[in-house]
Amino acid sequence: MAATSTTSPKLAQPYELLEKTKLSPDSYLLRYEIRGRSILGIKPEIPTCIKVDYPDGIDAKTGQPKTLSKSYSPVSHPSEEGSFELIVKSYPIQPGGGVGKYICDMETGKSIIGSLKKERIMHGSPEINGRWKYVGLIAGGTGIAPLLQIARILLTSDQDTTTKIYLLFINKGEEDILGRSLIDQMAKDHPEQFFVTYSLTEDDKRGKYETGQGTVEMAQKALPPPSSLGDTMIFVCGKDGFVAHWGGPVVRGPKKPDGSKGPKIQGSLEGVLKDAGYTADQVFKY
Repeated sequence: MAATSTTSPKLAQPYELLEKTKLSPDSYLLRYEIRGRSILGIKPEIPTCIKVDYPDGIDAKTGQPKTLSKSYSPVSHPSEEGSFELIVKSYPIQPGGGVGKYICDMETGKSIIGSLKKERIMHGSPEINGRWKYVGLIAGGTGIAPLLQIARILLTSDQDTTTKIYLLFINKGEEDILGRSLIDQMAKDHPEQFFVTYSLTEDDKRGKYETGQGTVEMAQKALPPPSSLGDTMIFVCGKDGFVAHWGGPVVRGPKKPDGSKGPKIQGSLEGVLKDAGYTADQVFKY
């Protein structure tokens, strides 16, 4: 049943796959239709995130059938009307996982079941427009998705067209750089505002890129410097180990009354960013 104009996006509902584009051997750009309302979220300038259900999953602990879910941040601007886009990597199906492969194996015309997650509060607010003069984005692999959405919001803001955005995108090899053409076009369209550095963790025989997962020297070269004026923010997103390397681990608050996991909290600032001179109020671990 399609969503109606009175259906909250926070309720689970179908989103039909309209278009599927292969980005790498195991990753896709997927465009989905929004029915019954104009945009995916509640407000057109607030970053969005959608939880997708996988009905045929297997519980990692019991080995029994279980509906699994995984959250994905669209790479499209949250104000885009009628559709949204996800970048999804197809990991092998195994107990407790397989959502990505389930999504990537789906053919156009089929639908996922998704529900909008609540707004992410970033140092006191879900808003990102008009808050900083300098924004650094550190992405590892599919961690590029929410950071691309942030970049798109900032680059199209009517409030402030002077924010400078520095993207540091780290991948294993050149073929793993997801959305490369999109990123390069954004840099071309906004040469005075959007700056990109690519790094590879495997050998770069041609010497085209930075190398390694990240050092203080790389941070100093690719990101805006630390500031005591409150005008700089660094976002970092990727696998747990990647985030911990750059900013220290994201930790969990106390368990909920029902015994489920507590909410994610930022934890102390550690890693490369601390060594590079940033403070906790200048970093957000996505």
